[in-house]
Amino acid sequence: MLPNKRAIVTGGTRGIGRAIVKELASKSCCGVLFSDVAFIYNSCDECAEELQQEIHNPATKILAFKADATSLDQAEATVQEAIEKLGGVDILINNAGITRDNLLLRMTEKDFDDVINANLKSVFNYTKAVIKHMIKQRYGRIVNIASVVGIIGNPGQANYAASKAGVIGFTKSMARELASRNITVNAVAPGYIETDMTSKLSDEQRKKLTDMIPMGRMGKPEDIAKVVGFLCSPEADYITGQVIAVDGGMTM
Repeated sequence: MLPNKRAIVTGGTRGIGRAIVKELASKSCCGVLFSDVAFIYNSCDECAEELQQEIHNPATKILAFKADATSLDQAEATVQEAIEKLGGVDILINNAGITRDNLLLRMTEKDFDDVINANLKSVFNYTKAVIKHMIKQRYGRIVNIASVVGIIGNPGQANYAASKAGVIGFTKSMARELASRNITVNAVAPGYIETDMTSKLSDEQRKKLTDMIPMGRMGKPEDIAKVVGFLCSPEADYITGQVIAVDGGMTM
């Protein structure tokens, strides 16, 4: 076995983030066990405790840090503490995000700013906090969770689409900046996934969405987590600057 990798996952207690934490903590791939994971969350203490209890692996360190991902100071502090407790950092998954949907005519400035800060600035914060460590060790894997909405847009989600399009641009720029240091930076763009956000949809809304998907169904958080796990594995060592849509064929 190769040495265990050490991962930091933002927005780790629900939906896609939760599935990613569980995937990295339990996945054995190409002789590498992604066993040590620090996840960042902002609100649900019970969710964090439940997630830690769910992962039954005595060789696995699962650390929870409560922090505001929109704050650079808090990002730097949590990354430093995670590095001290894990012994380093090899993987960063930027997953933190929110929605504040509305047509632009009714969207408030706060709605726009909150989404940009949570979805885009958080990516800047945590990437900036980890790359000096990754550059020093000449190794790192960064995966940013974008969205198909950042590629094709969506009515009522101008703020969310702008934030995720920004994540895609940031991903490509960082991939170019860091490639010479053996640090890959990629993005995964989920389509419509069964999460807390989509559970509120009516039957009619759900049917309209699934009619847009060639595979005829919504995805699961685990569908995203598996792709993230692949991008962090040695099998993906020559992949950087890419945006992989996991959307059942919606954007093809």
